[in-house]
Amino acid sequence: MSDVLPLMESFYTIQGEGYYQGSAAYFLRLGGCDVGCHWCDVKDSWDAEAHPKVSIPAMTEEVTQSGSRIAVITGGEPLMHDLTSLTKALQNEGVRTHIETSAVYPLTGTWDWVCVSPKKFKPAKEEVLAVCDELKIIVFHPNDLDWAEGFITKVKPECKLFLQPEWSRQEEMLPLIISYIKENPKWTISLQIHKYMNIP
Repeated sequence: MSDVLPLMESFYTIQGEGYYQGSAAYFLRLGGCDVGCHWCDVKDSWDAEAHPKVSIPAMTEEVTQSGSRIAVITGGEPLMHDLTSLTKALQNEGVRTHIETSAVYPLTGTWDWVCVSPKKFKPAKEEVLAVCDELKIIVFHPNDLDWAEGFITKVKPECKLFLQPEWSRQEEMLPLIISYIKENPKWTISLQIHKYMNIP
């Protein structure tokens, strides 16, 4: 178990997308990612060695001092690291633990909410898909809608299903997503509202 983790940035904000959109949340963005999405908006997170190693007690104190009841562990790809100690420390303080992951690594830690955003570049692990609470497909190209359907049988029936336009392609993709969801109402639209509000 890791006592320190590479922390790219941390901040208290409003969750901008997905099921908890609009909720106050403290984000811990860990360094390290080898998935390599060309449209990634946090490419600075990819090199874990570029970010300071921060202790789990220090990160936990940051979250608790903010007053947030939700901690979102994101990246990069947070599951490159063993998150057992971090989630235990946060939950011991009464903080909900949420993760945003592409699920290309095994799930470590104890989670109140698992959001999986699978990528075409590396396959998501089926055992992580099976326990995810939220499936968020980033739609960059029209054929991503058909690709999304392939995950329906891999997630639990109560999993929340979201289609989210990739930010730089929103004008082109959003009308397609709207039409698609009207025909396939099991899906819901997710928008990056934090970008509209100009907050992190």
